[in-house]
Amino acid sequence: MSLLVILVFLGIALFGMPLALSLGLAAIGGLIASDVEFNLLPSRMMSAVNAFPLMTIPFFILAGELMLKAGMMERLIDLANTIVGRMRGGLGHVTVLAGMGLSTVSGAAVADASALGSTLLPSLKKHYGVGFSAAICAAAANLGPIIPPSGAMIVYAFMAGPSVSVGGLFMAGIVPGIILVVGMLVICSIIAHKRQFPLTGEPFSFAAVFRELKRSIIIFMMPVIVIGGIVGGAFTATEGSAIAVIYALAIGFFITKKLKISDLPEALIRTAITSSVVGAMIAFASVVTYMLTIDMLPHKLLALIQSLTSDPLAYLMLVALVLLIVGMFLESNAAYIMLVPLLHPIAIKFGIDPLHFGFLFVFNLVIGMLTPPVGVVLFVICGVSGLKLGELSRHVWPFIAFMYALLLVCMFFPQLVLTLPRALGY
Repeated sequence: MSLLVILVFLGIALFGMPLALSLGLAAIGGLIASDVEFNLLPSRMMSAVNAFPLMTIPFFILAGELMLKAGMMERLIDLANTIVGRMRGGLGHVTVLAGMGLSTVSGAAVADASALGSTLLPSLKKHYGVGFSAAICAAAANLGPIIPPSGAMIVYAFMAGPSVSVGGLFMAGIVPGIILVVGMLVICSIIAHKRQFPLTGEPFSFAAVFRELKRSIIIFMMPVIVIGGIVGGAFTATEGSAIAVIYALAIGFFITKKLKISDLPEALIRTAITSSVVGAMIAFASVVTYMLTIDMLPHKLLALIQSLTSDPLAYLMLVALVLLIVGMFLESNAAYIMLVPLLHPIAIKFGIDPLHFGFLFVFNLVIGMLTPPVGVVLFVICGVSGLKLGELSRHVWPFIAFMYALLLVCMFFPQLVLTLPRALGY
């Protein structure tokens, strides 16, 4: 029965059917193949989505939508341009730093890709050509799920259960996220010097940096307040996400004054659509997971893996290989919902730290959003830039290679991931 459920889901999803519907049909297939009553379906689905922590997903999505409509991108770009705009390849550096700033608000790679592509791509193409410009936008957008707050980490923590905290995963992403930013800046510089990109932007000025920093500080206070409050225990992740929405409304209406009442319906509709898709996947996946559980698949899988190896590092390498393949073909939310309940308990059995495994899992699937043939971020940037997928993939590979190198470093040196969470009591 387990094999039937998995094959039904993979077959339908890979042939282009929406993932939520694929999961639903896989769940029905599992019920047909088993002796379980069909009236189990609605109760399991309602139980899965009737969870207070899941409210963080729509709240953080809405906060990101509101901050973008409030003119946050323009301020982030202006600040980054005063700092690194005059360097060779300066607009590429600006894109990376803007992506880093945007990631502290939205937590979603797809939203960041759309914002960066529509805002910066026209200027980038004018100086650097469409290939490199599209690649740097795609790479910078992938910072969204790594640097907190991260929607991917919220989904992972929910699917993993009480052994993983959202705050702990958020903190686990900070140091690797900073290394990722620095690495992208270095790659951008190397390519810019190799191709002799022209200088852009105004000469560096401390006065200009101070001026733009003063204008932007109110934006950076949001992640400080929200993430700091969650980590410090002042409020839960769900309460923090609601505070982020209120903060975004206050900035848009009273600070930048670019957010209008007429902008709210569109932001709410986009949030509702995204949240409902994730909620539907979680609901149907709960039935699929239940089918796999009563068929003892987790125990069979654990026994199979233990017969192959007893080394935790070997298990991490095996999972990384599986997620590399999965990330090429499945959308990341579906992978979290389907695979976390299977692979996370096995990691605990192997004695692997839950936060370490959780970060590696998320990071691996985030890289998958840049890998063809089903790289969601690539599709967004292709739509904005007009490039074909193959052409964009040719330009983005240095960033993908660096991300996989960093993944391996984090795998072999867990202190890079765990030092900050441990220092904060996680």
